[in-house]
Amino acid sequence: MRISVTEAKALLTELIRRAEAGEDIVLTRHGQPTVRLAPIHPVPAREARKALIQAARESAAGKAASGPTAARSQDFLYDAAGLPE
Repeated sequence: MRISVTEAKALLTELIRRAEAGEDIVLTRHGQPTVRLAPIHPVPAREARKALIQAARESAAGKAASGPTAARSQDFLYDAAGLPE
């Protein structure tokens, strides 16, 4: 949505609500885009990010399974001479 700064003054609360909901709000001055309203998403604390990464690593470690590698995963399609069966 594009709206002039003059019109935005009267609708600021509504424009903020719409921007928070994800709508793209661009304020214009003399028909030229000047400012974009965008919601600010809080950045998680450093320790919280570290804990999240550690939890993901621990979860992934339990899911790792040994088995055939990708290089050998389709060997059943070929005979000893390397030709398709």
